Amino acid sequence: MSNNTTSSTLTTNARSAARLAIAAAALTLLFLASLRGLSPEFDPSWRMVSEYAKGGYGWVLSLMFASWAISSWALAFVLQSQVNTTTGKIGLVFLILAGAGEAMASVFDINHSLHGLAGIVGIGGLPIAAMLISVSLGRTEAWAAGRKLLLWTANLTWISVVLLAATFAIMIGTFVQSGATIDPQAEITALPDGVIGLVGWTNRLLIALYCLWVIAVAWLAIRLRGENH
Repeated sequence: MSNNTTSSTLTTNARSAARLAIAAAALTLLFLASLRGLSPEFDPSWRMVSEYAKGGYGWVLSLMFASWAISSWALAFVLQSQVNTTTGKIGLVFLILAGAGEAMASVFDINHSLHGLAGIVGIGGLPIAAMLISVSLGRTEAWAAGRKLLLWTANLTWISVVLLAATFAIMIGTFVQSGATIDPQAEITALPDGVIGLVGWTNRLLIALYCLWVIAVAWLAIRLRGENH
């Protein structure tokens, strides 16, 4: 098989994987939005997305995490031939790990002890991957036209983590100030007066921005590879 033939085959596979990454990321957001309507008893302002597993539609949540993992892995497949620097390759490893964390979350829900590990790997891995990969790609001639989009969407991933941590700290701080107590045996259905609950929104924003980065990179891959071949 000639080099030209091999290149053509790889390009076709990569473009298909890029479309899969976009579709899976969009499906992730669709599942997330549907859970709001399917389980309205979970207040989105302060209930975490993983808590939907406690409702009657935990299987939809599992599908959301599964499609999220597929989007990450499909993008990793697209980028394996595009990332040539050491930092970029390290980012690729983190992207694959992020997908593994997302896949774990689809199997091990919030009621399982491994869900916490899944969250650490999935939530923690993708911003590192996004920054390392975006910086690496942005320095190449082929991806130079998309540098701003790469860096903007990559930076939004770690900013969303900061916002999540900040709103969680605010909720804990205002909870302590309110003097309220929690019965560990009872399900909390409403926050006490004076407690600021925004962590649910930032949790959902994080997922949306993570998916936005995947969609942006996959879209650039389709466009730029199409221009270059």
